Amino acid sequence: MTRGTLQRVRPRPLVASQVVRNTPRQMGGGRDRFALIGKARDSIANGSKSFNVASYLFDKPTRDRTHLLYAWCRRCDDIADGQDHGGELKLDNASAQDRVEAIRILTHRALDGQPTADVAFDALGLVAAEAGITRDMCDDVIDGFQLDAEGWMPRTTGDLMRYCYHVAGAVGVMMAKVMGVPSDAEDTLDRACDLGLAFQLNNIARDIAEDDAAGRCYLPQEWLAEFDIPPGEHMKPQHRTALVKMAKRLIDMAEIHDAHARIGAGRLPFRRRWAILSAANIYGAIGEEVVRQAELAWDNRVHTTALEKLGHVVAALKESVSGSFEPQQEREWTRGKLLVMARMAGPAAGVPNTPIRDEGVRRKDD
Repeated sequence: MTRGTLQRVRPRPLVASQVVRNTPRQMGGGRDRFALIGKARDSIANGSKSFNVASYLFDKPTRDRTHLLYAWCRRCDDIADGQDHGGELKLDNASAQDRVEAIRILTHRALDGQPTADVAFDALGLVAAEAGITRDMCDDVIDGFQLDAEGWMPRTTGDLMRYCYHVAGAVGVMMAKVMGVPSDAEDTLDRACDLGLAFQLNNIARDIAEDDAAGRCYLPQEWLAEFDIPPGEHMKPQHRTALVKMAKRLIDMAEIHDAHARIGAGRLPFRRRWAILSAANIYGAIGEEVVRQAELAWDNRVHTTALEKLGHVVAALKESVSGSFEPQQEREWTRGKLLVMARMAGPAAGVPNTPIRDEGVRRKDD
């Protein structure tokens, strides 16, 4: 054999190294911004008539970003509830835990500037880049879906408020970022969280029957025990009087957070202030109607009419000009307190693998 035949032949790579490249960061998954906004606008029009009305009071840049953020929130909610048949994801046979994990993976991918093959997640990537929305903010919201996936139910009032923080208070903070509130304006971000808490407390009071039909209950177990109601039986007719009292408690809590949120709204530019106060009025009216209907509140879903929404928008205009009243009662559940509760309830932080200073170094005379 010749010397040449004995030489090792180096295998050729399957793909030339010059062709392999990291996927470039493209916020919005490389989709056209105008197309993303159009899809997001359709999402809010179909998903929330109340917030859709208020959003059109924003200036156009804020309105577009609001719609982009809403599209992500709506899509996450649909996936978590198993209503993903209208999108690209195929999760028909996935468990609740798998659905939440899919939400988290797609969200992180969108925030990293990678395409997700899902319009709503690409919309998040775009608005996050434009408004400074962070991974921690998104993870706080996803943690609320995680609680539902685990079949979690609140034991105490604090548990209830922590859940409200995850599913709505954290969204309020993200909305504040969309409206241009800087990250160091902590008090204003706190007030934005208050608005989300108020919205969610009103929603819980309105949706007690719907949640029960879905096998969920957000009334704290300690409240049920207070009224001698066995778990899972709060919708029985004999407990309707007690249910009215618990709903009133939820609405009273919502009103406290609503009052604090209005102070934060007063720091926003006029159109944004008007939009936020309009949304606060509309959601507050839902809670008031639940209280007014008392034992009949859960026979049919409480809502506000188009004419009533218009009245709330006009009232918000007046308040935007004259200013809001100072809160009459201090809130117990602040954003800072809820953040601590959320972090304490989360997984323990990992131990860094980097060596400590001087680790493995000994003196020569040892």
